[in-house]
Amino acid sequence: MKKCFIKNRLVKNPAIILVIGFGCLILLGSLLLALPAASATGKSIGFIDALFTSTSAVCITGLSVFDPGSTLSMFGQVTLLSLIQMGGIGFMTLTSFVFMVMGKKITLRERMLISDSFNDTQLRGAVRMTRNVLIITAVTEGIGILLLCLRFIPMYGVGNGIYFSVFHAISAFCNAGFDVFGLGSSMLPFEGDPLINIVTMGLIVVGGLGFFVILDLWEAGRGRKKRLNFHTKIVLIVTGILIAAGFLIFLSVESSNPQTLGAEGMRTSDKVLGALFQSVTTRTAGFATIPQGDLLPVSKVVSVGLMFIGASPAGTGGGIKTTTFAVLVLFVISIIKGNDDVVVFGRTINRKVVMRAVASCALGITLVLVVTSAMAVIEHGSIHLADIAYETTSAFGTVGLSTGVTHAFSSESKLLLILLMYCGRVGVFTFTMALSLRLAKKKANIRYPGGKLLIG
Repeated sequence: MKKCFIKNRLVKNPAIILVIGFGCLILLGSLLLALPAASATGKSIGFIDALFTSTSAVCITGLSVFDPGSTLSMFGQVTLLSLIQMGGIGFMTLTSFVFMVMGKKITLRERMLISDSFNDTQLRGAVRMTRNVLIITAVTEGIGILLLCLRFIPMYGVGNGIYFSVFHAISAFCNAGFDVFGLGSSMLPFEGDPLINIVTMGLIVVGGLGFFVILDLWEAGRGRKKRLNFHTKIVLIVTGILIAAGFLIFLSVESSNPQTLGAEGMRTSDKVLGALFQSVTTRTAGFATIPQGDLLPVSKVVSVGLMFIGASPAGTGGGIKTTTFAVLVLFVISIIKGNDDVVVFGRTINRKVVMRAVASCALGITLVLVVTSAMAVIEHGSIHLADIAYETTSAFGTVGLSTGVTHAFSSESKLLLILLMYCGRVGVFTFTMALSLRLAKKKANIRYPGGKLLIG
Protein backbone atom coordinates (compact mmCIF):
# COMPACT_ATOMS: atom_id res chain seq x y z
CA MET A 1 0.00 0.00 0.00
CA LYS A 2 2.77 2.39 0.99
CA LYS A 3 4.81 1.46 -2.09
CA CYS A 4 1.77 2.07 -4.31
CA PHE A 5 1.22 5.49 -2.68
CA ILE A 6 4.82 6.53 -3.31
CA LYS A 7 4.59 5.34 -6.92
CA ASN A 8 1.42 7.39 -7.49
CA ARG A 9 3.07 10.48 -6.01
CA LEU A 10 6.03 10.04 -8.36
CA VAL A 11 3.78 9.65 -11.38
CA LYS A 12 1.75 12.74 -10.51
CA ASN A 13 4.84 14.76 -9.60
CA PRO A 14 7.78 13.78 -11.80
CA ALA A 15 9.72 16.73 -10.37
CA ILE A 16 10.42 14.55 -7.32
CA ILE A 17 12.50 12.25 -9.50
CA LEU A 18 14.44 15.23 -10.85
CA VAL A 19 15.22 16.44 -7.35
CA ILE A 20 16.30 12.97 -6.25
CA GLY A 21 18.28 12.52 -9.46
CA PHE A 22 20.33 15.65 -8.86
CA GLY A 23 20.91 14.53 -5.28
CA CYS A 24 22.16 11.11 -6.36
CA LEU A 25 24.45 12.68 -8.96
CA ILE A 26 25.92 14.98 -6.31
CA LEU A 27 26.47 12.05 -3.93
CA LEU A 28 28.18 9.99 -6.64
CA GLY A 29 30.43 12.92 -7.51
CA SER A 30 31.28 13.41 -3.83
CA LEU A 31 32.37 9.80 -3.45
CA LEU A 32 34.58 10.03 -6.55
CA LEU A 33 36.17 13.34 -5.56
CA ALA A 34 36.81 12.05 -2.03
CA LEU A 35 38.99 9.25 -3.40
CA PRO A 36 42.77 9.66 -2.91
CA ALA A 37 43.16 9.26 -6.69
CA ALA A 38 41.21 12.50 -7.20
CA SER A 39 43.78 14.53 -5.25
CA ALA A 40 47.07 15.79 -6.67
CA THR A 41 48.81 14.82 -3.41
CA GLY A 42 47.34 11.31 -3.29
CA LYS A 43 45.51 12.10 -0.05
CA SER A 44 41.75 12.48 0.16
CA ILE A 45 40.48 16.06 0.24
CA GLY A 46 37.86 14.97 2.80
CA PHE A 47 34.19 14.18 2.30
CA ILE A 48 32.86 17.65 3.24
CA ASP A 49 35.09 19.42 0.71
CA ALA A 50 34.30 16.73 -1.86
CA LEU A 51 30.56 17.14 -1.22
CA PHE A 52 30.89 20.93 -1.50
CA THR A 53 32.82 20.69 -4.78
CA SER A 54 30.47 18.09 -6.26
CA THR A 55 27.42 20.17 -5.35
CA SER A 56 29.02 23.27 -6.81
CA ALA A 57 29.78 21.40 -10.05
CA VAL A 58 26.42 19.63 -10.49
CA CYS A 59 24.56 22.82 -9.55
CA ILE A 60 26.86 24.67 -12.01
CA THR A 61 27.84 27.19 -9.36
CA GLY A 62 31.63 27.43 -9.30
CA LEU A 63 32.24 28.14 -5.62
CA SER A 64 35.25 26.18 -4.44
CA VAL A 65 37.08 25.73 -1.15
CA PHE A 66 40.35 25.09 -3.03
CA ASP A 67 41.95 25.73 -6.40
CA PRO A 68 40.89 22.80 -8.64
CA GLY A 69 43.85 23.19 -10.98
CA SER A 70 46.48 22.64 -8.29
CA THR A 71 44.52 20.50 -5.79
CA LEU A 72 42.87 17.91 -8.03
CA SER A 73 44.64 15.24 -10.08
CA MET A 74 43.77 14.65 -13.74
CA PHE A 75 41.22 12.05 -12.58
CA GLY A 76 39.72 14.59 -10.19
CA GLN A 77 39.59 17.31 -12.84
CA VAL A 78 37.94 15.04 -15.41
CA THR A 79 35.42 13.99 -12.77
CA LEU A 80 34.76 17.65 -12.01
CA LEU A 81 34.31 18.45 -15.70
CA SER A 82 31.91 15.52 -16.14
CA LEU A 83 29.80 16.74 -13.22
CA ILE A 84 29.72 20.25 -14.70
CA GLN A 85 28.58 18.95 -18.09
CA MET A 86 25.91 16.69 -16.59
CA GLY A 87 24.70 19.44 -14.30
CA GLY A 88 24.62 21.94 -17.16
CA ILE A 89 22.53 19.96 -19.62
CA GLY A 90 20.36 18.56 -16.84
CA PHE A 91 19.79 15.19 -15.24
CA MET A 92 16.82 14.20 -17.40
CA THR A 93 18.49 15.30 -20.64
CA LEU A 94 21.39 13.01 -19.84
CA THR A 95 19.08 10.13 -18.94
CA SER A 96 17.06 10.61 -22.12
CA PHE A 97 20.25 10.60 -24.18
CA VAL A 98 21.25 7.26 -22.65
CA PHE A 99 17.78 5.87 -23.44
CA MET A 100 18.03 7.02 -27.06
CA VAL A 101 21.50 5.49 -27.48
CA MET A 102 20.25 2.19 -26.04
CA GLY A 103 17.24 2.30 -28.34
CA LYS A 104 14.87 2.28 -25.37
CA LYS A 105 11.40 3.68 -25.97
CA ILE A 106 10.73 6.81 -23.94
CA THR A 107 7.40 6.46 -22.17
CA LEU A 108 4.77 9.08 -21.39
CA ARG A 109 6.00 9.30 -17.81
CA GLU A 110 9.55 9.92 -19.01
CA ARG A 111 8.30 12.56 -21.44
CA MET A 112 6.65 14.26 -18.46
CA LEU A 113 10.02 14.24 -16.72
CA ILE A 114 11.76 15.76 -19.72
CA SER A 115 9.16 18.52 -20.02
CA ASP A 116 9.37 19.21 -16.29
CA SER A 117 13.17 19.43 -16.44
CA PHE A 118 12.82 22.25 -19.00
CA ASN A 119 10.05 23.89 -16.98
CA ASP A 120 7.70 23.27 -19.90
CA THR A 121 4.10 22.08 -19.85
CA GLN A 122 4.00 20.63 -23.37
CA LEU A 123 4.63 16.89 -23.77
CA ARG A 124 4.69 16.99 -27.55
CA GLY A 125 8.24 17.30 -28.90
CA ALA A 126 9.91 16.55 -25.54
CA VAL A 127 12.24 13.96 -27.08
CA ARG A 128 13.05 16.24 -30.00
CA MET A 129 13.80 19.00 -27.51
CA THR A 130 16.27 16.72 -25.74
CA ARG A 131 17.99 15.96 -29.03
CA ASN A 132 18.15 19.67 -29.87
CA VAL A 133 19.60 20.50 -26.46
CA LEU A 134 22.40 18.00 -26.98
CA ILE A 135 23.10 19.36 -30.47
CA ILE A 136 23.13 22.98 -29.25
CA THR A 137 25.45 22.05 -26.41
CA ALA A 138 27.87 20.16 -28.65
CA VAL A 139 27.98 22.81 -31.39
CA THR A 140 28.31 25.80 -29.05
CA GLU A 141 30.97 24.19 -26.89
CA GLY A 142 32.78 22.95 -30.00
CA ILE A 143 32.98 26.47 -31.44
CA GLY A 144 34.19 27.78 -28.07
CA ILE A 145 36.87 25.09 -27.87
CA LEU A 146 38.21 25.90 -31.34
CA LEU A 147 38.37 29.64 -30.64
CA LEU A 148 40.04 29.19 -27.25
CA CYS A 149 42.60 26.84 -28.83
CA LEU A 150 43.79 29.78 -30.92
CA ARG A 151 45.04 31.39 -27.73
CA PHE A 152 45.74 28.53 -25.32
CA ILE A 153 47.78 26.30 -27.66
CA PRO A 154 50.43 28.99 -28.33
CA MET A 155 50.50 29.76 -24.58
CA TYR A 156 50.53 26.24 -23.09
CA GLY A 157 51.44 23.88 -25.92
CA VAL A 158 49.22 21.51 -27.89
CA GLY A 159 48.26 19.05 -25.12
CA ASN A 160 47.60 21.50 -22.31
CA GLY A 161 46.19 24.07 -24.73
CA ILE A 162 43.51 21.69 -26.01
CA TYR A 163 42.72 20.47 -22.49
CA PHE A 164 42.35 24.02 -21.11
CA SER A 165 40.19 24.96 -24.09
CA VAL A 166 37.87 21.98 -23.60
CA PHE A 167 37.55 22.47 -19.84
CA HIS A 168 36.91 26.21 -19.91
CA ALA A 169 34.58 26.15 -22.92
CA ILE A 170 32.36 23.61 -21.14
CA SER A 171 32.65 25.47 -17.84
CA ALA A 172 31.69 28.77 -19.51
CA PHE A 173 28.74 27.41 -21.53
CA CYS A 174 27.39 25.61 -18.46
CA ASN A 175 27.81 28.85 -16.47
CA ALA A 176 29.92 26.95 -13.92
CA GLY A 177 32.94 29.23 -13.52
CA PHE A 178 35.49 26.55 -12.58
CA ASP A 179 39.02 26.90 -13.96
CA VAL A 180 42.01 24.56 -13.89
CA PHE A 181 44.85 26.96 -14.68
CA GLY A 182 46.26 26.23 -11.24
CA LEU A 183 46.78 29.93 -10.47
CA GLY A 184 44.00 30.33 -7.91
CA SER A 185 42.96 33.63 -9.49
CA SER A 186 40.21 32.63 -11.94
CA MET A 187 40.69 34.59 -15.19
CA LEU A 188 42.47 37.63 -13.74
CA PRO A 189 45.63 36.91 -15.79
CA PHE A 190 43.56 37.30 -18.99
CA GLU A 191 41.76 40.53 -18.09
CA GLY A 192 43.05 42.37 -21.17
CA ASP A 193 42.81 39.53 -23.69
CA PRO A 194 39.96 40.33 -26.11
CA LEU A 195 39.70 36.83 -27.62
CA ILE A 196 39.47 34.93 -24.33
CA ASN A 197 37.11 37.49 -22.80
CA ILE A 198 34.75 37.74 -25.78
CA VAL A 199 34.60 33.97 -26.36
CA THR A 200 33.97 33.32 -22.66
CA MET A 201 31.26 35.99 -22.50
CA GLY A 202 29.64 34.61 -25.65
CA LEU A 203 29.48 31.10 -24.18
CA ILE A 204 28.09 32.45 -20.90
CA VAL A 205 25.34 34.46 -22.60
CA VAL A 206 24.31 31.66 -24.98
CA GLY A 207 24.17 29.14 -22.14
CA GLY A 208 22.19 31.55 -19.96
CA LEU A 209 19.58 32.48 -22.58
CA GLY A 210 17.92 29.09 -22.40
CA PHE A 211 17.55 26.35 -25.00
CA PHE A 212 14.04 27.45 -26.00
CA VAL A 213 15.32 30.92 -26.91
CA ILE A 214 18.29 29.56 -28.87
CA LEU A 215 16.03 27.25 -30.89
CA ASP A 216 13.58 30.07 -31.53
CA LEU A 217 16.37 32.34 -32.77
CA TRP A 218 17.74 29.54 -34.95
CA GLU A 219 14.37 28.88 -36.58
CA ALA A 220 13.80 32.60 -37.13
CA GLY A 221 17.27 32.95 -38.63
CA ARG A 222 16.56 30.11 -41.08
CA GLY A 223 13.31 31.76 -42.15
CA ARG A 224 11.08 29.05 -40.68
CA LYS A 225 9.08 31.67 -38.76
CA LYS A 226 8.39 35.37 -39.22
CA ARG A 227 8.41 36.49 -35.62
CA LEU A 228 9.96 35.47 -32.32
CA ASN A 229 7.97 33.89 -29.52
CA PHE A 230 6.65 36.03 -26.68
CA HIS A 231 9.00 34.27 -24.23
CA THR A 232 12.03 34.89 -26.47
CA LYS A 233 11.27 38.62 -26.74
CA ILE A 234 11.03 39.02 -22.98
CA VAL A 235 14.25 37.06 -22.35
CA LEU A 236 16.27 39.00 -24.96
CA ILE A 237 15.05 42.41 -23.82
CA VAL A 238 15.58 41.76 -20.11
CA THR A 239 18.98 40.13 -20.69
CA GLY A 240 20.12 43.06 -22.82
CA ILE A 241 18.91 45.65 -20.31
CA LEU A 242 20.55 43.92 -17.33
CA ILE A 243 23.89 43.45 -19.11
CA ALA A 244 23.90 47.04 -20.39
CA ALA A 245 22.91 48.50 -17.01
CA GLY A 246 25.51 46.45 -15.17
CA PHE A 247 28.19 47.42 -17.68
CA LEU A 248 27.50 51.16 -17.34
CA ILE A 249 27.43 51.03 -13.54
CA PHE A 250 30.63 48.96 -13.23
CA LEU A 251 32.46 51.13 -15.77
CA SER A 252 31.48 54.41 -14.11
CA VAL A 253 32.05 53.23 -10.52
CA GLU A 254 35.11 50.99 -10.80
CA SER A 255 37.08 53.19 -13.21
CA SER A 256 38.14 55.24 -10.19
CA ASN A 257 39.03 52.18 -8.08
CA PRO A 258 42.82 51.58 -8.21
CA GLN A 259 42.30 47.95 -7.13
CA THR A 260 40.12 47.04 -10.12
CA LEU A 261 39.44 48.99 -13.32
CA GLY A 262 41.27 52.08 -12.12
CA ALA A 263 44.63 50.35 -11.82
CA GLU A 264 47.61 52.36 -12.99
CA GLY A 265 48.39 51.87 -16.66
CA MET A 266 45.07 50.18 -17.51
CA ARG A 267 43.89 51.15 -20.97
CA THR A 268 40.38 52.41 -21.70
CA SER A 269 39.69 49.32 -23.84
CA ASP A 270 40.67 47.07 -20.91
CA LYS A 271 38.34 48.99 -18.60
CA VAL A 272 35.46 48.58 -21.05
CA LEU A 273 36.22 44.88 -21.45
CA GLY A 274 36.52 44.38 -17.67
CA ALA A 275 33.23 46.18 -16.93
CA LEU A 276 31.38 44.21 -19.60
CA PHE A 277 32.82 40.91 -18.38
CA GLN A 278 31.80 41.70 -14.78
CA SER A 279 28.25 42.45 -15.92
CA VAL A 280 28.03 39.22 -17.93
CA THR A 281 29.67 36.93 -15.37
CA THR A 282 27.34 38.00 -12.56
CA ARG A 283 24.54 36.44 -14.61
CA THR A 284 25.47 33.07 -12.97
CA ALA A 285 28.82 32.40 -14.68
CA GLY A 286 31.38 32.78 -11.88
CA PHE A 287 34.53 33.65 -13.83
CA ALA A 288 36.28 36.83 -12.73
CA THR A 289 38.74 39.15 -14.48
CA ILE A 290 38.79 41.63 -11.59
CA PRO A 291 39.18 40.77 -7.88
CA GLN A 292 35.69 40.59 -6.35
CA GLY A 293 36.93 41.37 -2.86
CA ASP A 294 38.26 44.75 -4.03
CA LEU A 295 35.01 45.93 -5.60
CA LEU A 296 33.53 49.12 -4.19
CA PRO A 297 30.35 48.72 -2.08
CA VAL A 298 28.09 50.02 -4.86
CA SER A 299 29.48 47.47 -7.30
CA LYS A 300 29.03 44.67 -4.78
CA VAL A 301 25.38 45.62 -4.27
CA VAL A 302 24.79 45.69 -8.04
CA SER A 303 26.58 42.34 -8.40
CA VAL A 304 24.38 40.82 -5.69
CA GLY A 305 21.27 42.06 -7.50
CA LEU A 306 22.38 40.64 -10.85
CA MET A 307 23.37 37.33 -9.25
CA PHE A 308 20.00 37.02 -7.56
CA ILE A 309 18.14 37.58 -10.84
CA GLY A 310 20.40 35.16 -12.70
CA ALA A 311 19.87 33.67 -16.15
CA SER A 312 16.79 32.58 -18.08
CA PRO A 313 14.54 29.48 -17.81
CA ALA A 314 15.63 26.20 -19.46
CA GLY A 315 19.22 27.43 -19.59
CA THR A 316 22.41 26.55 -17.75
CA GLY A 317 22.18 29.33 -15.16
CA GLY A 318 20.41 29.86 -11.86
CA GLY A 319 18.78 32.70 -9.91
CA ILE A 320 15.10 33.60 -9.86
CA LYS A 321 15.36 33.98 -13.69
CA THR A 322 15.05 36.98 -16.01
CA THR A 323 11.42 36.23 -16.81
CA THR A 324 10.49 36.21 -13.13
CA PHE A 325 12.16 39.60 -12.71
CA ALA A 326 10.34 40.92 -15.78
CA VAL A 327 6.95 39.76 -14.49
CA LEU A 328 7.61 41.38 -11.10
CA VAL A 329 8.52 44.72 -12.69
CA LEU A 330 5.52 44.62 -15.00
CA PHE A 331 3.27 43.66 -12.08
CA VAL A 332 4.43 46.68 -10.06
CA ILE A 333 3.92 48.95 -13.08
CA SER A 334 0.39 47.61 -13.58
CA ILE A 335 -0.43 48.30 -9.92
CA ILE A 336 0.89 51.86 -10.19
CA LYS A 337 -1.19 52.42 -13.33
CA GLY A 338 -4.25 50.91 -11.66
CA ASN A 339 -4.58 48.10 -14.20
CA ASP A 340 -6.15 44.80 -13.25
CA ASP A 341 -4.02 42.77 -15.68
CA VAL A 342 -0.30 42.60 -16.42
CA VAL A 343 -0.03 43.40 -20.13
CA VAL A 344 3.05 43.61 -22.38
CA PHE A 345 3.40 43.44 -26.19
CA GLY A 346 -0.36 43.20 -26.42
CA ARG A 347 -0.41 40.01 -24.37
CA THR A 348 -1.87 39.47 -20.89
CA ILE A 349 0.31 37.47 -18.51
CA ASN A 350 -1.67 34.81 -16.68
CA ARG A 351 -2.40 35.57 -13.02
CA LYS A 352 -1.01 32.19 -11.97
CA VAL A 353 2.29 33.09 -13.64
CA VAL A 354 2.36 36.38 -11.77
CA MET A 355 1.64 34.60 -8.47
CA ARG A 356 4.43 32.10 -9.14
CA ALA A 357 6.86 34.93 -9.90
CA VAL A 358 6.02 36.71 -6.65
CA ALA A 359 6.27 33.48 -4.67
CA SER A 360 9.60 32.51 -6.27
CA CYS A 361 11.13 35.89 -5.49
CA ALA A 362 9.81 35.91 -1.93
CA LEU A 363 11.05 32.38 -1.26
CA GLY A 364 14.45 33.20 -2.75
CA ILE A 365 14.90 36.33 -0.66
CA THR A 366 13.78 34.52 2.49
CA LEU A 367 16.13 31.59 1.89
CA VAL A 368 19.15 33.83 1.27
CA LEU A 369 18.43 35.99 4.32
CA VAL A 370 17.94 33.00 6.63
CA VAL A 371 21.14 31.27 5.50
CA THR A 372 23.12 34.53 5.63
CA SER A 373 21.96 35.16 9.20
CA ALA A 374 22.71 31.59 10.25
CA MET A 375 26.21 31.73 8.76
CA ALA A 376 26.89 35.06 10.44
CA VAL A 377 26.05 33.47 13.79
CA ILE A 378 28.16 30.38 13.06
CA GLU A 379 31.24 32.37 12.01
CA HIS A 380 31.08 34.62 15.13
CA GLY A 381 32.17 37.74 13.25
CA SER A 382 35.34 36.17 11.83
CA ILE A 383 34.03 36.89 8.31
CA HIS A 384 32.44 40.20 7.39
CA LEU A 385 28.66 40.11 6.94
CA ALA A 386 28.93 41.72 3.49
CA ASP A 387 31.23 38.91 2.32
CA ILE A 388 28.84 36.29 3.69
CA ALA A 389 25.89 37.92 1.90
CA TYR A 390 27.90 38.02 -1.33
CA GLU A 391 28.72 34.32 -0.92
CA THR A 392 25.17 33.21 -0.13
CA THR A 393 23.66 35.15 -3.02
CA SER A 394 26.31 33.69 -5.31
CA ALA A 395 25.43 30.20 -4.07
CA PHE A 396 21.67 30.66 -4.50
CA GLY A 397 22.10 32.15 -7.97
CA THR A 398 24.55 29.34 -8.81
CA VAL A 399 27.03 32.03 -9.84
CA GLY A 400 30.27 31.09 -8.12
CA LEU A 401 31.74 34.57 -7.67
CA SER A 402 33.46 35.00 -4.32
CA THR A 403 35.29 37.69 -2.43
CA GLY A 404 37.85 35.03 -1.52
CA VAL A 405 36.41 33.74 1.75
CA THR A 406 34.95 30.39 0.65
CA HIS A 407 37.85 28.37 2.06
CA ALA A 408 37.60 30.16 5.43
CA PHE A 409 34.08 28.95 6.25
CA SER A 410 33.52 26.30 8.89
CA SER A 411 32.06 22.90 8.02
CA GLU A 412 28.63 24.01 9.27
CA SER A 413 28.65 27.04 6.95
CA LYS A 414 29.81 24.91 4.04
CA LEU A 415 26.86 22.59 4.59
CA LEU A 416 24.50 25.57 4.52
CA LEU A 417 26.07 26.76 1.26
CA ILE A 418 25.65 23.25 -0.13
CA LEU A 419 21.95 23.39 0.75
CA LEU A 420 21.67 26.83 -0.84
CA MET A 421 23.38 25.73 -4.07
CA TYR A 422 21.13 22.68 -4.26
CA CYS A 423 17.99 24.75 -3.70
CA GLY A 424 19.16 27.32 -6.23
CA ARG A 425 19.54 24.62 -8.88
CA VAL A 426 16.55 22.34 -8.23
CA GLY A 427 14.35 24.54 -6.07
CA VAL A 428 12.31 25.52 -9.12
CA PHE A 429 11.42 21.86 -9.60
CA THR A 430 10.36 21.53 -5.98
CA PHE A 431 8.23 24.63 -6.28
CA THR A 432 6.67 23.38 -9.52
CA MET A 433 5.91 20.07 -7.84
CA ALA A 434 4.16 21.75 -4.91
CA LEU A 435 2.29 24.08 -7.23
CA SER A 436 1.10 21.24 -9.45
CA LEU A 437 -0.27 19.46 -6.39
CA ARG A 438 -2.16 22.55 -5.38
CA LEU A 439 -3.52 23.26 -8.85
CA ALA A 440 -4.51 19.62 -9.34
CA LYS A 441 -7.00 19.84 -6.51
CA LYS A 442 -10.55 20.70 -7.39
CA LYS A 443 -11.62 24.09 -6.27
CA ALA A 444 -13.88 23.98 -3.28
CA ASN A 445 -17.33 25.46 -3.72
CA ILE A 446 -16.87 27.47 -0.56
CA ARG A 447 -16.14 31.19 -0.49
CA TYR A 448 -15.15 32.73 2.82
CA PRO A 449 -16.08 36.32 3.75
CA GLY A 450 -13.48 38.95 2.96
CA GLY A 451 -11.25 40.44 5.63
CA LYS A 452 -10.04 44.05 5.58
CA LEU A 453 -6.30 44.53 5.81
CA LEU A 454 -4.34 47.78 5.53
CA ILE A 455 -1.29 47.67 3.26
CA GLY A 456 1.48 50.26 3.18
